Amino acid sequence: MASIIDELISALEGELVLYDKLIPLAESKAVAIIENDLERLSEVTQDEQNLLDEITLFENKREKSVKNIKDVLNRREEDINLDKIIGFLEKQPEEQGRLKAVQKELRAVTDRLRHINLQNKSLIEESLDMIEFSMNLMQSTRMAPENNNYNKRASFSDASVSHTGMFDAKQ
Repeated sequence: MASIIDELISALEGELVLYDKLIPLAESKAVAIIENDLERLSEVTQDEQNLLDEITLFENKREKSVKNIKDVLNRREEDINLDKIIGFLEKQPEEQGRLKAVQKELRAVTDRLRHINLQNKSLIEESLDMIEFSMNLMQSTRMAPENNNYNKRASFSDASVSHTGMFDAKQ
């Protein structure tokens, strides 16, 4: 069983390294969102996707290791999780300690990522709200039935405004 535990620890350590690499990407995504840098946002998203593809490989190895542990312990799959595997390793304190350590680090990194991703989600929602507000504002000004234009003497002047488009094509 020791080799299966080593495989599990190795898979978790691989995931940990890749999740660590996701943190600076998630932070730079926040900067790209704030600065409205769509090109940088696209690059960061692609880099994140590449890392997530690699994480999936380690995730598959982890699942295979857990399945093998389940088979060795003759347990149902839903009865097995990392905490229970750590509990089963009472007579193997070295492996138990390594597994506990990697679990703790993995939790800390994923919690940090979860926090950053929630902030990024909030930034994106605010950005979308601002875009929607701007679009509604432009639409409402465009659809105004008349324009109240006043001259120097504060009297109304009827300057007609073209309603053909939102943008000045001459610029």
